[in-house]
Amino acid sequence: MTAVPDSPATDGVEVVEYTDPLCPWAWGSEPVFRRLRAALAGRVRWRRAYCILFDHDDDPAPDPAAETAWYARYVEDIGTHTRAPRALKLSRVAASSWPSSLVAKAAEAQGDDVADRVLRRLRETVFVLGEPADTPVLALSAATGVPGLDVERLAADAASPEVLERVRADRAEARRPVAEVLSVRDGSPHPGAAKETADGQLRYALPTLLVRRHDRYRVVPGWRTYNEYASAIDEVCPGLLSEPVASAPAEALARYRSLTDPERGLLTNGSWPPADAVRVETAGGPLWLHPDEAAAHPAAGRGAPSTS
Repeated sequence: MTAVPDSPATDGVEVVEYTDPLCPWAWGSEPVFRRLRAALAGRVRWRRAYCILFDHDDDPAPDPAAETAWYARYVEDIGTHTRAPRALKLSRVAASSWPSSLVAKAAEAQGDDVADRVLRRLRETVFVLGEPADTPVLALSAATGVPGLDVERLAADAASPEVLERVRADRAEARRPVAEVLSVRDGSPHPGAAKETADGQLRYALPTLLVRRHDRYRVVPGWRTYNEYASAIDEVCPGLLSEPVASAPAEALARYRSLTDPERGLLTNGSWPPADAVRVETAGGPLWLHPDEAAAHPAAGRGAPSTS
């Protein structure tokens, strides 16, 4: 392995997740990523780089309704592979990834748990509600009610020059992909070769994980299995990964607060659903909410306590 450009000098292992809150492949990868984060808890620095899938420079669609219909079919096609929920009706294609990325980045100042839950809410605006958080008001509204979140601080931080510079740095970093992703051909429905942007640059496909320790790295682009990520981590740091123990359904729902069927299959062991789980219907299968999450979640009106 060769040295990674701009690689930080750390003693431990860093996992960089190149992502976007509004990306359907990243949404579909959450079951595996949640399991992977649980297996690596306390052993690595996991950093998210927000790559801006929907940028300010993108040309507006000449026919927004036709674009929305096309994009809804695109998300549906991705769902045949990921089995991730998708909205019953998509109102529009997101105008910009900047507001949700700024809010997600700002939430990191309030701790990992808060940041994870804010990002989850932002993803669900598109793929559960069908109303992408593509304005500052919508992005902040999506985060309202997250446990432990200081909403006023989040709003101030998301509007700050410091957070803007951090997201700009993420965007620029994503446009310096390592050579291994310039051409990727395999059997994955989303192999993850670098994408050309509207301004002629290349960026990482979303999601992409870069695992590195000092001058050693492995990159895992696109839609992948848990074992492919585990293999990459083992090559960089043998013996680091420990298999997470599946949780009881009620315990997992209390921890994550929101679970898809693919997630509960990977993260739980036992009879499903918990008695007080709130089921929210989507076009791609149910989303399961902890009752405390349902009390504040924008999708709560679409759900009811499970009776099965």
